[in-house]
Amino acid sequence: MFALLSAKMKDTGVIVSYRMCFWFILLSILIGLLAALLSGNLELNRSLSVDVPLHDFKTYMNERIPTLMKQYGIPGCSIALVKDSEVVWAKAYGYADTASGRALSVDTPMSVQSITKSVTAWGVMRLAEKGLIDLDAPVSQYLRSWQFPQSEYPTDKITSRHLLNHTAGMPLGDFTNIYTPGEIMPSSRDVLSREAIPIRDAGVEFLYSNVGYNLMEILIEDITGQSFSEYIRREVLLPLGMESAVFEIRDETAPYPPTGYNLSGKLVPVYLYPSKASGGLFATAEDIARFTAAGMKENPVLSAEGIERMYQPEAKKIGIYGLVFEAYGFGHYIETLPNGLRSVSHGGQGNGIMTHFQAVPETGDAIVILTNSQRSWPFIACLLSDWAQWRAFPTVGMVRIIWGHRALCFVIGMLISASLLMVLRRLNGISPQKRFGSRLIRVGTAVLLLGMLIWCIFQKYLFITSVFPVLSMWLGAAIFVFSIALLLSAAARQNG
Repeated sequence: MFALLSAKMKDTGVIVSYRMCFWFILLSILIGLLAALLSGNLELNRSLSVDVPLHDFKTYMNERIPTLMKQYGIPGCSIALVKDSEVVWAKAYGYADTASGRALSVDTPMSVQSITKSVTAWGVMRLAEKGLIDLDAPVSQYLRSWQFPQSEYPTDKITSRHLLNHTAGMPLGDFTNIYTPGEIMPSSRDVLSREAIPIRDAGVEFLYSNVGYNLMEILIEDITGQSFSEYIRREVLLPLGMESAVFEIRDETAPYPPTGYNLSGKLVPVYLYPSKASGGLFATAEDIARFTAAGMKENPVLSAEGIERMYQPEAKKIGIYGLVFEAYGFGHYIETLPNGLRSVSHGGQGNGIMTHFQAVPETGDAIVILTNSQRSWPFIACLLSDWAQWRAFPTVGMVRIIWGHRALCFVIGMLISASLLMVLRRLNGISPQKRFGSRLIRVGTAVLLLGMLIWCIFQKYLFITSVFPVLSMWLGAAIFVFSIALLLSAAARQNG
């Protein structure tokens, strides 16, 4: 009799378990789909034919861009297209400043942040083509006005090649060290005397570094006898027709650059960095489009061989950036598209700013997207997806951000469904017996998750919040609900 009862209870337990699994999977899918729909990651009526005429694509984008801007809370966006190696379209949407109602225009220079690195790379390659530097010689032999501070790792083997491909072992640097136009700020050399201290041996590991590119600012100045801004403007910007591109911003600058807006939507006034080579350029989307087009044809700055050197993979193990790109060359991320074509790109992110350009030199295509919002990564990924579809590129690496959004929707669905089922089991009194160890694990997990949430709240910057500006908040809420459900489940009295 006891054996029969035990078997019946076991069968009942199995049935309950199967039912719970069924409901967990079903609820996770439904809630995940709902999260994707509400966050705009599940598009039901989107259609764009391959290689439609430019006019039709512009019409599509004129509807698409304002919708996405509203969805992600982006005040302003400037975009430009290159087709057949020529700039064919540039347009601005939204506001340079929401408080004053100042509209963003196509001739408004915007901070392009780390897109500057691509321009700096052109400047360094021009020195190399003129025979003024050897990319594989120690940079210390060219530095006359500045010396590396003492460090644990040697600096006499750091070359321009290492600096260009982020393998010099230099740290990222303090990108929060910013100043308003006209404010007195330290010199680039003073900043680098504090920051240019290697944290790895040169040539060993890819470490994305603003410091490394800012070192090339001093390199250029010491070799040419010109300021970095003057050299880049004369040797790169003006010859390529980037007439609006500048490094210096003053109160009287007109049109004045846009106000930035951070992850919380709070305004960020225009600011400058003490060093310019890593992220100090201001330019229009059309300027950057001309720059990308120059890398597809004969130009007055670099030879075809010099450009090809920049587009060759130098660092192939690039850490977290490997989720989107395959390698880093000289000032450019590199990836091979599904159709075998090579694409080069670079993005930029600063407080209140996000930018990106993507080019496919073999076909003469490129797109430039500049925004004055730090919430723009999913927005940029959506536009890149549209552009890639239009130009018959199956996809580009940045589109994986969209895939990540969809995956995160289902993670949120799983957390919420698990929470609901735990609470329902508790309310229906069908919670199974819990050993002390099991209850302790639930409490420990809940405390750990709540602790992580508290830690996240006090961080000035979180990568996940930047990539997923909307869903990261939903994820935080889902984790909080799940943690409370765990605590309630652990607090349930044992049956029997």
